[in-house]
Amino acid sequence: MFRRTFWFTAGAAAGVWATTKVNRKLRQLTPESLAAQAANKAIDAGHKLKDFALDVRTGMVRREAELGEALGLEAPADPALPAPRRLAAIEYTERPRTGTTRHTPNPHNRNEDH
Repeated sequence: MFRRTFWFTAGAAAGVWATTKVNRKLRQLTPESLAAQAANKAIDAGHKLKDFALDVRTGMVRREAELGEALGLEAPADPALPAPRRLAAIEYTERPRTGTTRHTPNPHNRNEDH
């Protein structure tokens, strides 16, 4: 009698454990849960990428300082010199408008009738 009770209890406990395990796994595989897991992994990847970029930047600054010391480029800039200017890659000059809406043909445009 004791053996039957033991095995009945063991079977019932195994069934409850298996049912709980399967239900937990099914909840993990719902679309909402999968989307949340993907979002968490994307956020973690973004943090890791940011940390990597900061490490690269720190190493770059440190290496630039080492090279500047080795080459003697750490001299302070002369305050009498003007600040460096950034040049525009493409200069755009607007033509003055003559007030007419007449179309003037472009001599280099091959799509127009001449």
